[in-house]
Amino acid sequence: MNTPQQAPDRGLASMSPASFGLVMATGIVSLAAAMLSLPRVAHFLFKLNILFFAVLWALTLLRLAKHSGHFLRDMADHMRAPGYFTMVAGSGIVGEQFVMLYGNYQAGWILWGLAATLWAVLIYAIFAALTIRADKPGLDSGLSGSWLLAVVATQSIAVLGGALAGHGGPIDAAPLDFIALSMWLCGGMLYVLIMALIFFRYLFLRFSPADLSPSYWINMGAMAISTLAGTQLIAIAPTSPLLAPILPFIKGLTLFFWAAGTWWIPLLLVLGFWRHVIMRFPIRYDPLYWGVVFPFGMYAASTHSLIRVLELDFLALLPICFLYAAMAAWLVAFVGLTHDMGRRLRKKPTV
Repeated sequence: MNTPQQAPDRGLASMSPASFGLVMATGIVSLAAAMLSLPRVAHFLFKLNILFFAVLWALTLLRLAKHSGHFLRDMADHMRAPGYFTMVAGSGIVGEQFVMLYGNYQAGWILWGLAATLWAVLIYAIFAALTIRADKPGLDSGLSGSWLLAVVATQSIAVLGGALAGHGGPIDAAPLDFIALSMWLCGGMLYVLIMALIFFRYLFLRFSPADLSPSYWINMGAMAISTLAGTQLIAIAPTSPLLAPILPFIKGLTLFFWAAGTWWIPLLLVLGFWRHVIMRFPIRYDPLYWGVVFPFGMYAASTHSLIRVLELDFLALLPICFLYAAMAAWLVAFVGLTHDMGRRLRKKPTV
């Protein structure tokens, strides 16, 4: 017999590991709004994001305590495990909000430490669990754009580390520069490895509208956050003995990341049109839809930063357009979230 008390419990057991995508998306839209002179939007979304962050952590810890079996099984599931990396990226982006919007470096350090610890645990636990798993799916059923959340998580450490460098704290500027640079390069390595498999799946394996999940927008989002991390390194390079000698390399690789991310945008728009207009695939709320909002916001923020550090003023219209697209997408996704929550609350449990 299912009681009313058990209904929320079942929902908690099946909670998506990618739920922190809400925090990632809200945080980056807030940061992009701050960069592009919309402070009221930035601060409103920051306050909202603190609420999201606190609630999701409470639910995550409750799920770990009450449904540890589900929690751990998801870490060995090829489709669900990458969602855990949103915890890392979400923590890093909230830390960046504290630093950029309020100059609160103490909170930034705490959240950087949390994100770095989560990254070290999850990146190896998940990849090890998936490696030693006996029965493995094929690329057509075990690979999606959500795998690139590993790149996003890695680069979030580099982004926040670059923002904290030279502002005191438990780690001196020189080792923190080294950590940020290393994470930036590791993120690039992971993108090359994972993207090669995704591109192979695109071109050589059967692809249905159901396969084209919203997470594929992270193809672009992973390159956008890599660009943002690169611009952070460029900005601090003049005062860094480690970064200054390799500044041309950092600039070139940062521009490469931006160009690679930009290349994806038209193709993803065409594929989205094919999925929803031509094939008439229905749009239903899914936590992965925050994986569409995040790339748009990140592209706006990273392009604005690229314009600033490389003096590319002729690109000035791009971040503005993508910021408004990100805000519109955030609003649509938030309406979908509230509607989905309302539907779940109205649904009567079976007695």
